[in-house]
Order: sequence, then C-alpha cells, then structure tokens
Amino acid sequence: MLAPGRGLRRAQLADMVRMSPEAGRAAGWAVAAEVEGLQGPVRVGIAWRDTEEEGGGRRVLIDGKALRSSAGLGRHVRLGWLTPAMDRLFSGPAADRRRFLDRMTVALDPGHAVRLTALEKLLRQRNRLLENSCGNAAWLDAVEAQIAEGAVAIAASRMATRDALEAGMEMVKSQGGAFPFARLRLQGWVEDRLNGSPALEVEDACREMLAASRPADAAAGRTLQGPHRSDLEVEHGPKGMPARLCSTGEQKALLIAIVLAHAAAMKALPGCAAPLLLLDEVAAHLDAGRRAGLFEALKGLGCQAWMTGTEEELFSDVRGEADFLRIEDGRII
Repeated sequence: MLAPGRGLRRAQLADMVRMSPEAGRAAGWAVAAEVEGLQGPVRVGIAWRDTEEEGGGRRVLIDGKALRSSAGLGRHVRLGWLTPAMDRLFSGPAADRRRFLDRMTVALDPGHAVRLTALEKLLRQRNRLLENSCGNAAWLDAVEAQIAEGAVAIAASRMATRDALEAGMEMVKSQGGAFPFARLRLQGWVEDRLNGSPALEVEDACREMLAASRPADAAAGRTLQGPHRSDLEVEHGPKGMPARLCSTGEQKALLIAIVLAHAAAMKALPGCAAPLLLLDEVAAHLDAGRRAGLFEALKGLGCQAWMTGTEEELFSDVRGEADFLRIEDGRII
C-alpha cells in the first residue's frame, strides 16, 4: 500500500478494513513506514476512514504532508511483486498482461500512472459523446486529439519498459540457466506503428483512425482500438515457444525471470536503486536448483526481498543470511 497503484489485488480500500467477531467492523485503517527511499530517509503512510466528513476517505502522507494521490509515493518507494494469482498471467486475458506491464512501467516511470488515468477519463468522455447521435463534432475532434497524444505517450513508455526488461534479461541469462530468459513483444495499433514511424506521424494517424471509427465505436459502445486494447506477448527464449503454450512450471519460471529482469532494470536507472520485492509463495513449486538460483539472483541484486511460504524448509538455503518471521494468531514473531 506504500507504492503507487491499488496494491497486490487491486482491492477497494473499504474492503481492507479489519473485521472481527468481537469488535465488528473497524472504522478504518492505516499503514505507515520509515523508508530509506530514493531521495533519502522519509516517512510515508496511507490511511482510509469510513466517513463522509472532512478527513474521511483516503489520505496519503509523505513526511506529514498530504498528497492528492498515491502517485507521489513513486518518487520514494518502488516495488515489484509476484503472487500465486499471477501464475495464469500468460494464459489469461490480455487485460491482466496489460496491467502487469503498466505496473512495471509505473515503477520505472511514475508519470505513466497519471497518463493512464487521463486516458481512461478521455475514453469515457468520447464514449459518452458517441452515445449522442447529435454529438458535437468539434468537441469530438478535441477529445480525440488528446487521446491520440496520450496514446502515443503511453505506448512509448511501455516500449521503453520492454527495452529495459530485455536489457535486464542479461542478468537472468548470467544465472546459469536457473530461469529461462523471455522475449517480449508489444502488440497493439499504436505500438505497431511506433515501431516504424515518428511519434508525431503516429499521433496524426491515431486521430484519423479515431475519427474514421466513430460509427463502429458508437455501435460497440466503446473505443475498439488504442493502447487500452494492447497486449504483451511473451516467448520462452530457449525454446522459442509462446509462453501461453508452456507448462505451468515453465510459465512460473518465466514470470520470475521477468520480475528479476525488471528489478535489474530499475537498479540500472540513473539515480535509482533495486526495488523492494514482495514474493508470495515464490518457492512453493520450484525445484532445488531453481530455488538456489532465485536466492543467488536476489543476493546479486542487493535488494530487500520479502518471501512468504508455509514450509520453512524451502528457505533453508538462506538460513543465516535472511531474517525469519513467523505469523501466529495475527502476530509477527
């Protein structure tokens, strides 16, 4: 909760309130930490209260100063994470892969989150205008011009992340084959054109495409082309096989490889550092060789990594090098 975005599960803040049989539902919650951040020591926090009065809703604080959104946390705290829910990423819907890519992009470029939010608002505005058959054409032209500008900026940021991940894959390859390297490709209307044309030309083409597609988009009730429909295609590098056709074990290994490459890419950024990594049940389905490779990669990155599991022996290789915490009855031991 101390990084930009909506957390591991994209949960509503109201759903995170603690509930107990004795006390019932709490009025709110808060999380805070002292962090050695990208700009030095800082106190960061986020809180939510279930009230419409002043001070209710969400509050984000940095050194006691309130922020309008969580985007400012990205200047201090950058996270990467992996959860069991992501194991079906390559065989699931494109929207999941798009969110995965956007989260990695925000970690490298915090301004990407602002551009995504702006694009979502513009697309909703365009859809409302298209619902009205007498919609103002000049107004649509203006909205579509902003959409085209934002679409190109978003696609360019995603492509920069793709390039950074490919550079980070060199670290994965150096781990002696513990994890397969991945080849990544962005598939989408805007991305395809940015591969061979200057950004300004793609903006013009995007405006023309949006104007020409108004009848089809009005009938569908949504904008059918743009970066909100793009997909991340992943290939198992050593096998040359699409990730969606790989075994579940191979898909898990590819996912870990991408997370490690992303951490290496963040560490390589000027003025940046390796991110905090949250790895939930990461060792549960790895054989001994891959577990050893994972631990070596994390030590090589020099990052703070939190790994959870229900079997302590899976982490025996790092005993003496890691802190072990046990959760019992809601308490940390």
